[in-house]
Amino acid sequence: MSTTKQAKSALISVFDKTGLEPIIHRMKTLGITIYSTGGTEDFIKKLGVEVIPVESITDYPSIFGGRVKTLHPKIFGGILNRQDNVQDIEEMKQYAIPQIDIVIVDLYPFEKTVASGANEQEIIEKIDIGGISLIRAAAKNYKDVLCVASVDEYSDLLQILDEQHGSTTLEQRRHFAAKAFRVSSHYDTAIFNYFNQTEEIPTLAINECHGQVLRYGENPHQKGEFYGNFDALFDKLHGKELSYNNLLDVDAAVNLMAEFVGDDPTFAILKHNNACGVATRKTIHEAYKDALAGDPVSAFGGILISNTKIDSATAETIHSLFFEVIIAPSYSDEALKILEQKKNRIILVQKKAKMPTTSVRSCLNGYLVQEKDLKTDSIADVQYVTAVKPSAEVLDDLFFASKICKNTKSNTIVLAKNKQLIASGTGQTSRVDALKQAIEKAKEFKFDLNNAVMASDAFFPFPDCVEIAHNEGIRSVIQPGGSIKDQASIDYCDAHQMGMVFTGIRHFKH
Repeated sequence: MSTTKQAKSALISVFDKTGLEPIIHRMKTLGITIYSTGGTEDFIKKLGVEVIPVESITDYPSIFGGRVKTLHPKIFGGILNRQDNVQDIEEMKQYAIPQIDIVIVDLYPFEKTVASGANEQEIIEKIDIGGISLIRAAAKNYKDVLCVASVDEYSDLLQILDEQHGSTTLEQRRHFAAKAFRVSSHYDTAIFNYFNQTEEIPTLAINECHGQVLRYGENPHQKGEFYGNFDALFDKLHGKELSYNNLLDVDAAVNLMAEFVGDDPTFAILKHNNACGVATRKTIHEAYKDALAGDPVSAFGGILISNTKIDSATAETIHSLFFEVIIAPSYSDEALKILEQKKNRIILVQKKAKMPTTSVRSCLNGYLVQEKDLKTDSIADVQYVTAVKPSAEVLDDLFFASKICKNTKSNTIVLAKNKQLIASGTGQTSRVDALKQAIEKAKEFKFDLNNAVMASDAFFPFPDCVEIAHNEGIRSVIQPGGSIKDQASIDYCDAHQMGMVFTGIRHFKH
C-alpha cells in the first residue's frame, strides 16, 4: 500500500484562528471536505466555505458548556482507523464513520491563563480534553493521518497544500506527529507544574518547545541552544546576538545585582561568572569608576550591570571600555546614543520579573535540582564571637563583602573596603590560596588593605587565614562559622584586636 496519502477530508477545531484563513481557502479549491465545531465552524462559514458540523456526524450537540464536543467514536474512529486493516475498513462501513485525513487542532491557552492571574476556576476550564485527545489520536495514526497541532505549523501545511495538492508522504506525517507530541508533552507538563505548586510531588518536569539556536556553545566546536523566555526578563535594545557564555555571565550578573536591589547606586563588572569589580556610591558614575578600579585588566570584555539608571556622564566614561554586555533598569536618551556607537555592544534593559527559585544542572546521567541560595546575610544573622565588635560602618562593609562572596565561585575570599571590592580569590582548592590570591591582586592594583574587611564563603578550619589577613592590616571578618576548631580563629582575633562575626549560613557556589 502506498505511503503517500491524498487528503480528502479534514477536521478543524482551533482556539486561535490566526493564519487559518488561507488554509481554509486552499482546502476549498482542492475539494477537501471540512468538519468543524463551534467557533471554528462559524469562522469557516463566514469565509464562504462549506463546512460540516461535527454534531451532524455524532448526533450529539456540544454539551456541558463545551466540555464535550468531539469526544465520540465516530470522530475518533475516523481518525484512528487503519486504512490497510480489513476489519477496520468493514467497521467504518458498518457504523457509517467518515474518514478524516487531516486534523488541525490547537489547545486552550492554559499557560497564558495562569500567567494572567486568573482564578482557579478559569484556569481549570483551560485544561483541554477534546483537543489533546484529538492530537494524540491523529499523531498516533500518522501512517494515515496528518496532525497539525500548532499555529507554528500552518506555513508548512499551506506549502504542502500548495505544492503537493494535499498529498503527504509518510516522512512528512511522522515529522508532524513528532511535533504534535512535543505540543502535548509541553501542555501536560505545564498543567502538572501548576498543580504541583501546592502538592510538591518530587518530580523534575521541564518541557520547553522553543529553543534559540546560539552561535555555538561554551567553545566554537560545541553546539548550543537556549530554552527559556529571555524577552520576559530583558528588552534588548542594541547589539549582536547573545552567546552561550554571554547568557551564563548575564545570569551571574543578575543574581549578584539582586543582592543590591534598593541599595545606593551600585555597579558591578563580571568576568567568567565572577565579579572583578563592585562598588556602591552616591552616584552611579562614581560607582562605575570605583568598580572598574577594582580590576581594570579583568574588566576588558566583561559584563556590566547597574542597579539604577545609566546617565550620560556614566555612559561617556563607560564607552572607552571594551565590554560585551551592559544591563540596567533604564538608560537616559543621551546615554543610549553614546553606548550604541559600538554596533556589537549588547544593551539590555532588565525588567521587573520573577526569577525561578530552583536551579537545575545536568549531572552524570541525570540532573541535580536544588532551591536557589536566596539568603542574603543581614544583621539578624550576626553572632558577635570576638571581644571587638564591628562598628555599624564596618558591618556595612562586611555585608557588602558577603553579598559578593555568596555570588563568587568557591573556594573564595572577598576583600572589601568602603563598599568597594578590593579583590577576591576565586575557585581555589584551598581557602588559604584564595586569600593569598586576593591579597596579591589587591596589591597589584595599589589598594591599602589596612582596615579592610574579609568575607569567606565557608568556615575557617584553622586560624591561618585570620593570621594572614591580620598581617596585611585586615581587621574585620565575616564567615559562617561551624568548624570544630572555630575557637582557634576566635582566640587569634581576640589576641590581635580583630573583630569577627559568624552568620551561621554557608554560601558555597560550585
